[in-house]
Amino acid sequence: MEWMLHNLDEVWRLTVEHIELSGTALLLAVVIALPIGFLVAPRRLLDLPVLGVLGVIYTIPSLAFFVILIPYFGPGFVTALIPLVAYAQVVLVRNVVTGLRGVDRDVIEAARGMGMSRQQILVSVELPLAAPVMIAGVRIAAVSTVALAMVAALVNAGGLGELLFVGVSQDHMGKIVAGSVAASALAFAFNAGIGAIEARAHHAASGER
Repeated sequence: MEWMLHNLDEVWRLTVEHIELSGTALLLAVVIALPIGFLVAPRRLLDLPVLGVLGVIYTIPSLAFFVILIPYFGPGFVTALIPLVAYAQVVLVRNVVTGLRGVDRDVIEAARGMGMSRQQILVSVELPLAAPVMIAGVRIAAVSTVALAMVAALVNAGGLGELLFVGVSQDHMGKIVAGSVAASALAFAFNAGIGAIEARAHHAASGER
């Protein structure tokens, strides 16, 4: 901890890089996962091909995934971003599908009886009720993305992984501890922040019921 306290500027710089990489990956992952989830939720025949493919992608070792992309994009931010977005899809898409399918059919039928269109039902009924499950997926994906982003340092994408890998190569325990503590704190912050949003979504969904 002594090294960390004496090098807070360096730790903060790498933390900001880690937040930029993790946050960008998570945002893009959500933007991609939502339409996929909307497509799969009402069509159970798509479960196996779509979720199966996403599951296969998730089994690819992270370091191998990063390295495979280097010849195409070179080392750096984009090469790290693509695998992080891809890995998050499994949890995000599954939770979108689970959340939408968990909405009470009677509620949907009542909305139809009121003359609401399919789009209105999705936006005004299904999404608010499915939100807690969907946000829970975002929370899980956020924590795993922060962890996986540590490996991104190996492809020159920056972030707190630099402290870990440099610390190991130099046998410098201070850097290893600083990287581990900062990454753990960042994961905790993501988890707590999104968890608070999830709790509010639960409260709102309970009120709508």
